[in-house]
Amino acid sequence: MRWHEEGRIDDGKLRHPADSKAWKHVDNTFPQFKEARNVRLGLASDGFNPFGMQNVTYSCWPVILIPYNLPPWLYEKQSYWIMSMLIPGKKTPGMNIDVYLRPLIDELKELWNTDVNCRDVKAKENFTLCAMLLWTINDFPTYVMLSGWSTKRKFACLYCHKDTDYLWLKHGKKFCYMGHRRFLPLDHPWRMNKMSFNNEEETREAPVPLSGQDVLDQYATFHQMGFGKDISKKRKRDEDARWHNWRKKSIFLSSPTGLLCS
Repeated sequence: MRWHEEGRIDDGKLRHPADSKAWKHVDNTFPQFKEARNVRLGLASDGFNPFGMQNVTYSCWPVILIPYNLPPWLYEKQSYWIMSMLIPGKKTPGMNIDVYLRPLIDELKELWNTDVNCRDVKAKENFTLCAMLLWTINDFPTYVMLSGWSTKRKFACLYCHKDTDYLWLKHGKKFCYMGHRRFLPLDHPWRMNKMSFNNEEETREAPVPLSGQDVLDQYATFHQMGFGKDISKKRKRDEDARWHNWRKKSIFLSSPTGLLCS
């Protein structure tokens, strides 16, 4: 569990999650969490048909925790994953997944706020253990369920948010998303290439992603949706909510670090 601190080679190359910016940001933001034996977790979830038959509609949703303290040849093995819960049902839990995740979030809060006394057999000493959820691993449909940001309509991209470059296809009756050249270097030749793209030069800079405070400000513009089958999914969009795409306030915001899915 201390490999990321003692066995990892820190040469600037990305070989382990400990080399990532997110990991280092957590260490700098929460210096009290730098203890190497504290557990860093990732959460993965997705639905699957347990019967393996196309003519049967059924969806099970496992929620798995992955401890990243281990070396990469171990934490990638299923035998080291933690099956937190299994959500059964004929349909996907949808936005109601927060109801199932509540016990897990409560346990993460306890592991963050309460010092758990553990024994280090190698060092032959006791220490206080904490745990933190760093990020989630999921596809786009699950991303919508966990984060609460809809990937439909005008502002489908959470990174670009209100600066999403969209185009409504009149005959196709759907949105398409443009402006990907904004993420290229300013001197990249493709920015000036009109013929291969939309017959326009791209001079804009890449959009700035939302900060934590920006998300909180947007959360203040709408009320939390209700959960359950009998609750109407239609929501009244406030006037100030016309420039964001949130469908609910994610349960991850109530976690100790205020994690939002990425």
